[in-house]
Amino acid sequence: MIALITGGSACGKSTYAERLACILPAENRIYVATMQVCDEDSAQRVKRHRAQRADKGFLTLEIPRQLGAVSVGSSSTVLLEDMVNLLANEMFSGGNWLHIEKDIKDLAKQSKHLVIVTNDVFSDGVTYTESTLEYMRNLAFLNSYAAEMADCVIELVYSIPHYVKGGPLCLF
Repeated sequence: MIALITGGSACGKSTYAERLACILPAENRIYVATMQVCDEDSAQRVKRHRAQRADKGFLTLEIPRQLGAVSVGSSSTVLLEDMVNLLANEMFSGGNWLHIEKDIKDLAKQSKHLVIVTNDVFSDGVTYTESTLEYMRNLAFLNSYAAEMADCVIELVYSIPHYVKGGPLCLF
């Protein structure tokens, strides 16, 4: 089963995704963390997320780039947190981001369940630089790919889940 969790900033996506990953049957729960710590704000966010999942039985793999290097067992539930950081890390470090699509597909094939977190960064109405617009177009492409691949797409609005594709039963 593949679930895509999306929503605006700080809407509860991570908490929801962790709860979902914890109720899905699996021998192993693997948290693929993509945040690259580059300042105090990102360090605090990572610290908060680690504390939030501390007693939930996750094996954490910190993979800010090269998702294809991840190897998980076929009975694992994998939480990929998140595509927004993964894409930014690949694009803005001079790497080629085009492999992310294949890497997600490979991760889904390896695992029993894959929960992917992404972000809705498309509706704030701000004018951006060309490089940021390119990033947003690439994220839209990856989000669309993941949504097509997913059995269930859930948008969180004010921490309330709204099923865009599938429904609660698609999770089991």
